[in-house]
Amino acid sequence: MKSYQVIALLIFAVGALASENEWETWAPRKEIMPRCYRDTVRFRSGPDSLAISGDANAAAYGGWTKRFANVEPGKNYQFTAYYCCEGVSQESRQIVARIDWQNAEGKRTGEPEYVFQTEAAGDWKKISLNVSPPEKAASAKVELLLGWAPQGTVWWDDISFESASPPKERVVRIGSLSLRPKNTNTAEASLAAFCDALDKIAVDKPDIVVLGECITKVGTHLTMEQVAEAIPGPSTEKLGAKAKQYNMYVAAGLIEREGNAIYNTAVLIDRSGNVAGKYRKCYLPREEIEAGCTPGTMYPVFKTDFGKVGMMVCYDGFFPDPARALASQGAEIICFPVWGCDWELMKARANENHVYLVSAGYDAKTAVIDPKGNILHETNESGVFKVIPVNLNDRCIKPWLGDMRARFFKEIRSDVKW
Repeated sequence: MKSYQVIALLIFAVGALASENEWETWAPRKEIMPRCYRDTVRFRSGPDSLAISGDANAAAYGGWTKRFANVEPGKNYQFTAYYCCEGVSQESRQIVARIDWQNAEGKRTGEPEYVFQTEAAGDWKKISLNVSPPEKAASAKVELLLGWAPQGTVWWDDISFESASPPKERVVRIGSLSLRPKNTNTAEASLAAFCDALDKIAVDKPDIVVLGECITKVGTHLTMEQVAEAIPGPSTEKLGAKAKQYNMYVAAGLIEREGNAIYNTAVLIDRSGNVAGKYRKCYLPREEIEAGCTPGTMYPVFKTDFGKVGMMVCYDGFFPDPARALASQGAEIICFPVWGCDWELMKARANENHVYLVSAGYDAKTAVIDPKGNILHETNESGVFKVIPVNLNDRCIKPWLGDMRARFFKEIRSDVKW
């Protein structure tokens, strides 16, 4: 018997077994059906796993599907599954778990849910999502898919869909502080003005406060070289004392010196007063290049006790990739110390990446912008501060599109070259 005949018989047999166990194979078109089979050799808890192979077909897209009946709108359900893979270059886009809500007639109602929350689980990865069915939903069609990975294989195991409690709120009190010191003459005096402002905003008990760009330079008439310092250093020590005193995170722009390089850097100070991370501005305007600054080379994201935070600085906002890189790594809040920036682009960076953008500016607005691009607070006036509570577990639902934060994670393209 020829090899392709063996494969055809295997697929037929597996399809029958899957049907008996309520899992069925699916693809949009027959000619792009991947090879689906039950693997009794590679599994997480046994006796087998649901495997999908691209089968050397670059157009292959499909996998396994199962219907869970009797779901009720207004209640919550927890989907959990585990997968491992080989030969898949872009897991977030090519490996998909989706929940397609259907009404009593078996037709789609509402928008499908893309399961995007992923964490390591030994040699496997765990994905999960807590969701509530839309109005008129009667069943949930769970889809486990592999797409456009001709040399790839994914194995799925320990799949569950069951009733659950709604997710707890994750409320964060975001503080944005608008301050532009003038004629301070020294870096120490400018820093002191910001520390005094932290005393004032602390009354409203923020979890995180964002300060402006180059806070030891603004108002001094000094050069970047003259105010450059090590990080950690004297300025982070003073900011850290305030962060520890008020049990809050502080994000601020400083000028960093390391060896013979000078960077325009944003620092994140944690509640204990320590430097939790720093970001070196990647996009430098000509003035900073002419001043001898060096551009950064990374877009780091930092874990806090309330979620993930990214930072970008001023001219970064004129380009789409800093915010996109931060969001694609899971940043939920982008802290944006900024001297001046286009207001429409600032709103776009929040809206297109489905994150909170918190700016503290001088010639740009100091603002809090939500993941839909709505303005929660804005000011151009120095000396104004605002603390706004936001729930990071709120979903970014858009008509006809569904949860855009989930879709962002599952559909963003990093593989296209230009």
